[in-house]
Amino acid sequence: MLRSMISLLSGGLFGAGLMISGMTDTTRVQGWLDIFGAWDPTLAFVLGGALLPMALAWRLTRAGRPLAGGRFPAPATPTPDRALIVGSVIFGFGWALAGLCPGPALASLGFGGWQGILFVAAMIAGMWMAPRLRLVLDRRPAKA
Repeated sequence: MLRSMISLLSGGLFGAGLMISGMTDTTRVQGWLDIFGAWDPTLAFVLGGALLPMALAWRLTRAGRPLAGGRFPAPATPTPDRALIVGSVIFGFGWALAGLCPGPALASLGFGGWQGILFVAAMIAGMWMAPRLRLVLDRRPAKA
């Protein structure tokens, strides 16, 4: 029950922060990502604003375990692999083109209209397809 309450509180706080900060405004996000054009640096304050509480939380939780119990998940691989790099590039292109990433997309469902619903549906389809595509690619023989 404690984990569920912490998850609900954390998710609500995260969503409210995304809305208030402007991370759900696609025009603002695209302006922030357009460093060679009409760059809008205001979202850098969101990053800066997130660093201070995260640094404090990191310092306070040196116990090495989550506050709600259990264990932190171990990374799948200790070093970046090809899938991580390719996935990161695809994510970056999608974020730049749409001005939304998963968190803000979900937060904007309440006001995003049909475009927001379409984006989230496409995002879910991509999440569903990714592991299946990975299986197909992993079965391909390596080039000599």
